[in-house]
Amino acid sequence: MNCLICERIEMIKQGINPYFVMELETGYVVIGDHQHFKGYTLFLSKEHTTELHYLPYDFKMKYLEEMSIVAEAVFNVFKPEKMNYELLGNGDTHVHWHLFPRVTGDTPKKGPVWWLSRDEMWDDSKRPDEDELRIMIDDLKEEINKLLI
Repeated sequence: MNCLICERIEMIKQGINPYFVMELETGYVVIGDHQHFKGYTLFLSKEHTTELHYLPYDFKMKYLEEMSIVAEAVFNVFKPEKMNYELLGNGDTHVHWHLFPRVTGDTPKKGPVWWLSRDEMWDDSKRPDEDELRIMIDDLKEEINKLLI
């Protein structure tokens, strides 16, 4: 199987994914490699499937609940004006959520994040340095743990 999400999960299991935040019952929380949208986070399903509706019902309901908790934590930590929740799967066909904190002016014109050019969104200058990444991970982990209580 050639699945980028499964490869990232394997890196988490091996302890070599620097963007890993924490494991929840149904998935893995990771900070996005590029941070044009400060606080961009992903929630990767532990189940490799292409569609949300293919997940077993109880797992799916728990996955949606946990995604909502992760999104709330992202909102609380990064203080955006709005959150965008996206489950696309056209490129990486493994169920995973993109959680985008949004603020006015983060794209040249109002609209979805994908209207931003790929060159700008994925520019290496948008990667957090080691110290910034550690702070983001620690703050997000702390907030998720508060919300799980």
